[in-house]
Amino acid sequence: MLLQIITMSVFSDNIRFLRGKKEITQQDLADTLIITRSRYVSYEDGRSEPPIEVLVKISKFFNISIDLLVSVDIRKYPLDEILRLPDNRIVLPVVVDKLGNNSIEIIPQKASMGYLSGYSDPEYIESLQRISLPFLTNGKYRAFPAQGDSMPPFKDGSYIIGKYIENIDDLKENRSYVFVTLNDGISYKRFKSKNEKAVTVAADNSFYKPYEIPFHEIIEIWQYASGIFPEDFEPDHFENHNLKDMFLELRKDIRNLNIKISGLEEEQNSIG
Repeated sequence: MLLQIITMSVFSDNIRFLRGKKEITQQDLADTLIITRSRYVSYEDGRSEPPIEVLVKISKFFNISIDLLVSVDIRKYPLDEILRLPDNRIVLPVVVDKLGNNSIEIIPQKASMGYLSGYSDPEYIESLQRISLPFLTNGKYRAFPAQGDSMPPFKDGSYIIGKYIENIDDLKENRSYVFVTLNDGISYKRFKSKNEKAVTVAADNSFYKPYEIPFHEIIEIWQYASGIFPEDFEPDHFENHNLKDMFLELRKDIRNLNIKISGLEEEQNSIG
């Protein structure tokens, strides 16, 4: 019940604010929605909830998604700077510091999985720490943690800064991107190609094979723009480490195989 009251309060405040921005009267909007003025006023006052068909009309009239209307206090954000996504999600406006540099949100290492549930929550995004890099301009940027060994030259403790990509058609072959997906979470991959249903990506670590990501699993895409590395960063760390491990494992397997073969030969000789 409390959640419903909060949602209706946000919705009421939003439509009152939007109507004021358009400088139209309650009667004008009621006429557009083909309802009585008193009925519309009850929505602005939060005394009643609009049925879905009226909610859809209000959404289309203001060109604001229903999700935003009922869940985000849009008075806090400049409407012309909000980056809207097709499925009712938003990326918060570009925020600049006192020097005019973009503020870049940092997704924390330990809470990276929380991004999947918080990426569309303005309060979650606002709670993130921020940095500014003067050379990154003209776009929306975000820093994601590198994890595992499929993201060379990045390793644990590194951050990949990506520039938000609005359209899959904007992906460029062999460019690197951060893909935020339903199944894999945050991953750093190189774009190879796309078909009608999916994109094909590959890790820079050649140990891993290319694979497809269906369009419906993709939440966000961020093009690689820069990186933040720990002090002890060594460029060849990952590839050398992986090759070393592979050769050690292979040598161990060969040694075990030789032992087994020697044992079989001794066994056969003793029988003979």
